[in-house]
Amino acid sequence: MSKLLTQTGVKLLYCLPSLICSNAKYSTNASQQTVKVREQIYERKKRALDGGGQKRIDAQHKKGKLTARERIQLLCDENTFIEYDMFMEHTCTDFGMENSKFVGDSVITGHGQIHGRPAFVFSQDFTVFGGSLSSVHAKKICKIMDQALLVGAPVIGLNDSGGARIQEGVESLAGYADIFQRNVLASGVVPQISLIMGPCAGGAVYSPAITDFTFMVEDSSYLFITGPDVVKSVTNEDVTQEQLGGAQTHTSMSGVAHKAFENDVEALIQVRNLMSYLPQSNTSSSPVRPCTDSIDCDIPYLDSIIPFDSTSAYDMLDVIHGTVDEREFFEIMPKYAKNIITGFGRMGGRTVGILGNQPKVAAGCLDINASVKGARFVRFCDAFNIPVITFVDVPGFLPGVNQEYSGIIRHGAKLLYAIAEATVPKLTIITRKAYGGAYDVMSSKHLRGDINYAWPTAEVAVMGAKGAVSILYRGKENVTELENEYMDKFGNPFPAAVRGFVDDIIEPRTTRWRLIRDLTLLSTKKLKNPKKKHGNIPL
Repeated sequence: MSKLLTQTGVKLLYCLPSLICSNAKYSTNASQQTVKVREQIYERKKRALDGGGQKRIDAQHKKGKLTARERIQLLCDENTFIEYDMFMEHTCTDFGMENSKFVGDSVITGHGQIHGRPAFVFSQDFTVFGGSLSSVHAKKICKIMDQALLVGAPVIGLNDSGGARIQEGVESLAGYADIFQRNVLASGVVPQISLIMGPCAGGAVYSPAITDFTFMVEDSSYLFITGPDVVKSVTNEDVTQEQLGGAQTHTSMSGVAHKAFENDVEALIQVRNLMSYLPQSNTSSSPVRPCTDSIDCDIPYLDSIIPFDSTSAYDMLDVIHGTVDEREFFEIMPKYAKNIITGFGRMGGRTVGILGNQPKVAAGCLDINASVKGARFVRFCDAFNIPVITFVDVPGFLPGVNQEYSGIIRHGAKLLYAIAEATVPKLTIITRKAYGGAYDVMSSKHLRGDINYAWPTAEVAVMGAKGAVSILYRGKENVTELENEYMDKFGNPFPAAVRGFVDDIIEPRTTRWRLIRDLTLLSTKKLKNPKKKHGNIPL
């Protein structure tokens, strides 16, 4: 771990950094009491920096994990973190706890800068009572969340906690509820990011679940309602921590976490990367980065991405990388519901949210998981005024008994609701198939799409030719000619174009500069939904 820290320029914090007041000569006029207080301040700050002590710090490093303070130092710009409530201590007097106190308790809170912009951070300290949440711990977190709402700045939580502090009983549970309430109030107002860097169990899991993005660290972070021992006693199932709530489980199966990283250092660097795409709040604009790529030239290789055979797969990520600035795309939930792609890119220096069907997986069909994944992403973009670009190649909703029994209608409606509700600029490119209800749902003109394009390879129809002919000409043999006739009539972009459902049929190579031009035009878009307390999305 020390080598890992050195490589990334993180300096160990256990020898009194600059935040500690200098123990230099005091003024000869200062009273003896003042000198004593200053010495106490110096000593308490030193104890706060030591956390749970060197032995526990070494144990943290032995596990391949950074300490709470090292994580903050790596996350924030150098020398920008301002700590709050360093002197707070827990107030519990039961079970001998009055004889076991640590300065600052089990969490470090404050604000710093990330890429020169303010962000509020809390970092749970596993070396102090296993990072467990006390009433004081909760108060420290609530204070920075309240300030984040006041000034309009993101909140980033670095979670590494054994859960509620049992010695405090209901006070600890009340602390969780106070945090949950603030998570809900801050939702859609400031970005909230949770980075799970250790255990996170019981009531502790619900705060990350409410936040906008939840990231994990492979092999060292866990999320579960109850641990393996409780599962064993209740259901008699033998399961490991990793199987029950590890990064692989939550990024590929449950969808609870959005992404996992190899270690603490990579996780923190990637969170910094994500922050470069996001606005400070719902009233501010996303950061604009100078674009070194040309914004007004064709991208010729886009012309050759779509296979000649309309049933052959291709990678929609090739299309996305060909249109965004510098081929940089921060994918969200890359291992979950792979039949749909979500993530952030830049177009002409401006942040955009990208939604796209993935023909490589299940032919790009929309199923339950893909619908929920897409809906949540679109709602985040809409909440924070990030334009949404949709790349469409969808043969429909995935059929099947399991999908119907599990509620594909209700879950598919979530994506429809999210796109229809969104008032941000919405640009759509139909690259190939756009069939049935899925055509409508994927940001069609009918759901207030601002500018909708089709490539010459686009097929806009109720269904594919084979399925349509089998219904229209049931019982007939030698239907190949009929299928070709149907394709000539509907298997192309003209039926939609002549009705004004797509604004233009464009050459793929021109996609990038057209989108950049349209985003500039739509930067002043103003659209409001009818006044209401809130809608009732089909949850």
